Amino acid sequence: MKQAIVLLSGGLDSMVCAALAREAGFAVVALTIDYGQRHRVELESASAIASALAERHIVLPLDLRAFGGSALTSEIEVPKEGVGEGIPVTYVPARNTIFLSLALGLAEASGARDIFIGVNALDYSGYPDCRPEFVAEFERLAILATKTGVEGEPFTIHAPLQDMSKADIAREAQRLGLDAALSHSCYDPLPDGRHCGRCDACRLRAKGFAEAGLSDPTVYA
Repeated sequence: MKQAIVLLSGGLDSMVCAALAREAGFAVVALTIDYGQRHRVELESASAIASALAERHIVLPLDLRAFGGSALTSEIEVPKEGVGEGIPVTYVPARNTIFLSLALGLAEASGARDIFIGVNALDYSGYPDCRPEFVAEFERLAILATKTGVEGEPFTIHAPLQDMSKADIAREAQRLGLDAALSHSCYDPLPDGRHCGRCDACRLRAKGFAEAGLSDPTVYA
């Protein structure tokens, strides 16, 4: 069975992405980056999801708090007023570029040629590194920047949620038989781990389940 590297954050999108990789016939190697994010509970969710869906789970420490520049890696307040225009302060500088580079290194080292990432360009918070153009260009880079690529074995970057709405993703979770309650999306959870219910991620998650007509298993404050 072919292996695929799946970037697994612990959120609903990455959970569905991992399940779709399995459905496509891949053995999942889940890569979770512990980047010092304030929503630490998502690392616990990633572990629970990996136990259900992955053959192997790697948690890689890379403390991006040393860089800062984001509400997720510094003391900048997480917005709670609703999803607005422009790129929000929860954008982590170059995060998906960094994460895909790490996944690419793991793929080349382990012999995998497929990388899955749960980015989404419809119901998202305006992040530039979630766009189809970004995914396509990184795939080109992966071929140019690696020994494997220049020797004629290209990598494929899969973004199966790219054109899905959050409602579509919620429906996929149900179709795949996933326990969405294992996942965590909140950017600013309470100390007991409950979703705040007001940040962009919570609003988009709740909107997705509501528009899908599905029961939302999330515990909001």
